[in-house]
Amino acid sequence: MTRPFHLLHALAALLLAGAASSLSAAVSPEKAAATVILNETGVQNLQIQTAEAEESDFEKTVFALGRIQAIPEKRSVVASRISGRIVELRTALGAMVEAGADVARLESRQPGDPPPSVWLKAPTGGLVTASEVRLGEPVDPDKALLEITDLSEVYAIAKLPEHLAGRIKPGASAHIYLTALPGEVFEGTLLRFGTAADKASGTLDAVFALPNPGLELRPDLRAEFSIVLSKRENVLCIPKAALQGDAMNRFVYVKDYELPHAFVKSPVQIGASNDRFVEVLAGLIGGDEVVTNGAYSLAFAGKGSVSLKEALDAAHGHEHNEDGSEVGGGQKRAKAGAGMQESATGGAGRSSLTTFSLGSNVLLLLLLLVATLRRNSASAGKA
Repeated sequence: MTRPFHLLHALAALLLAGAASSLSAAVSPEKAAATVILNETGVQNLQIQTAEAEESDFEKTVFALGRIQAIPEKRSVVASRISGRIVELRTALGAMVEAGADVARLESRQPGDPPPSVWLKAPTGGLVTASEVRLGEPVDPDKALLEITDLSEVYAIAKLPEHLAGRIKPGASAHIYLTALPGEVFEGTLLRFGTAADKASGTLDAVFALPNPGLELRPDLRAEFSIVLSKRENVLCIPKAALQGDAMNRFVYVKDYELPHAFVKSPVQIGASNDRFVEVLAGLIGGDEVVTNGAYSLAFAGKGSVSLKEALDAAHGHEHNEDGSEVGGGQKRAKAGAGMQESATGGAGRSSLTTFSLGSNVLLLLLLLVATLRRNSASAGKA
C-alpha cells in the first residue's frame, strides 16, 4: 500500500533534481549580458592581446619631465694648430666617425708648389654634432671646426619637484619614456642632483645615467620619468592598459577559461597605480587573463559576432539553450512533441522550459491518480 507512494516520491525527486541541474547549468543573465564573443576575424581586427593578473613587486613612483643631454666629458672638437684653408672634407654634420679617422685636409699658408697640407684627425669616436667648416674656408688655430660627441651613454635629466628630492637617493631607478620613441622603455640610474634649484619652477635637476648602445637617444629629446620611491612584494596587479571605465565604475575584460574568443566584462576594485601597473584589491584572482590591447574597442563590440548558444554548442559538441544551459532528454522529447503538435494545429510554439514543465506536471498527476486508485482498492478489500 505504501509502495506507490515510495515510487511517487522517487520519481518526484528525480524530476526536481533534473530541473535543478538544468537551472544550475544555465549561465546567469548578468554574465550572459557581460560576455562578448568574437570570431577569429574579430579578434584579429581588434588586435586583442591579453596578460595575466599576477602577484609581483609593486613600485610606488613619482612622475617628472626632463630631457636627454650629452655627457660633457664625452664631447671633443677638431681644430688646427696652423693657419690655412680647408681643401677636402671626409665627414659631415650627423655622421659617425671613428677615433683617429681623417676628417678634413688643411692646406697650409706656407709657400710651396703645391703648398704643404695636413690631415686633421678625430680625437675620439662618435657623432658629429656641430660643424663650422666648409671647403675653401680660411682656418685659424683658435677656431673649433667640428664637434664630436660619444653618445654610447647619455644623461637623462629630470626636473624633480623640490619636496620630492629628499625622498630619492643616488642609485634609485627610473623608467624613462621618450615621445620620439613610443613603446620603448629605458631604465636609468640616479647619479646625483644638480648643484642648484630652479627658483622659477621650484625643481631640482636629477641626473640619471642612461646606456645608449643603439645611439637612439639624442641630445635635447623630451623625456618622461617614472622614478621609483619604494616597492611592495606580492601585490596582485594588472597592466594599466587593461583598466577601463571611470573612477566610479572600473572594469576589465577577462578571457573566458572555457569558450574561445570570449571575454567577460568584470568589475574590479583597484588600489594604487604607477606608470605601468594597477593594484587589484577585488574582482580578479591570480592567473586571470585580462585584455590589454583592444580592451577599449571591446566596450563598443556589443554582444560580439557569435552568440552564447553557438559558442557553447561548438565548445561542447552538443546543443544548448539560449541561456547557456544544456538541452536535456526531456526537453528534446518535449521539443519534438511540440513540433508535431504545432505542425498539426498551427498553434504558437512553446519554449523548451514551458514544455518540460508541462510534461513533468502531467506525469505527476498520472502517478497520483494511480496511487489513489490502488489505495481505494486496498481499502475496499479490507472492508
